[in-house]
Amino acid sequence: MIIHMEIGANEEAVQAVEDFIRKRGLGVEKIIGKERTVIGLIGDPKGIDENIVLGLDAVEKVTRITEPYRLVSLSRKRAMNGGKPLYTAVDVAGVKVGAGEPVFIAGPCAVESLEQMMIIARYVKEAGAHLLRGGAYKPRTSVYTFQGLGEEGLKYLQEAKNATGLPIVTELMSERYLDLFIKYGIDCIQIGARNDLNYDLLKEVAKTRLPVLLKRGMSTDITTYLQAAEYLLVGGNPNVILCERGIKTFETYTRNTIDLGAVAALKYLETHLPVIVDPTHGTGKRELVVPIGLAAMALVADGIIVETHHDPKKALCDGSQAISQQQLETLIQTGREVYHTARQALMKQ
Repeated sequence: MIIHMEIGANEEAVQAVEDFIRKRGLGVEKIIGKERTVIGLIGDPKGIDENIVLGLDAVEKVTRITEPYRLVSLSRKRAMNGGKPLYTAVDVAGVKVGAGEPVFIAGPCAVESLEQMMIIARYVKEAGAHLLRGGAYKPRTSVYTFQGLGEEGLKYLQEAKNATGLPIVTELMSERYLDLFIKYGIDCIQIGARNDLNYDLLKEVAKTRLPVLLKRGMSTDITTYLQAAEYLLVGGNPNVILCERGIKTFETYTRNTIDLGAVAALKYLETHLPVIVDPTHGTGKRELVVPIGLAAMALVADGIIVETHHDPKKALCDGSQAISQQQLETLIQTGREVYHTARQALMKQ
């Protein structure tokens, strides 16, 4: 529910409406414009009588939000911004995702050693990437494959961050590791595809207020995915970045089927949150990562996350999909050009 105050409504009238909402156990999001104030309700407004709200002093109209994901909804932001889109930029240790410049996240699938992380972190920075990724804890289909270094891997990520200044993105598999993530200064918590509907985990991560990169599950439809993001915002964490990384279909040629249609739907129809793309897991083939990454930039996705390795043949995890330093440089340099060309064209529509 969105409450539009009359033009020139005084602070006393606005406060009275806020008090009315809070007494009913709901939160308030307020936008103060040049002429009017708009108040958005946080929580389920099912028990609030619209006619009673309209009877409050200086209330002009009430707009109902019909989507089951009220806080992440783009229509909600439009309603609060006079019908114009209003997008959220997420600040990850000074790097703003969704602020009009594409953000590039790169690093190995798994943290293997301090030497490996230092080599990759340095060339990732030289290539122009903004954030460093690397898995300390690895969810693997086979119990016999490399599961990550755990806390030791977090230490190596921290050292790579200290050496390069690149903020760190790494996957959290269980809430029991949250204290370690905070201890080692992880800047952005990744929730992987296998955990996008792990609601208990989402609730705990929301409490940290740390930026969250929420990957779409392999079988998660758009509505369900946005409802998962809603758990984070309702839990008090507005710092959410969405990530399309491919879904399971009948096609087996690629590791997953990258859903670029979903990227467009999320960005332009459904949500104000930043949307990035993972062409690494979306294809599983290093030769396809750069082309799909550029396609994502043509959609004006807010960023790209990729895997890279200095010696893919010796990688302990997913070496076949890790791009080289040269490929990373090509993706970033050309990606920026494609992004800005497409953005200018879309803004003219």
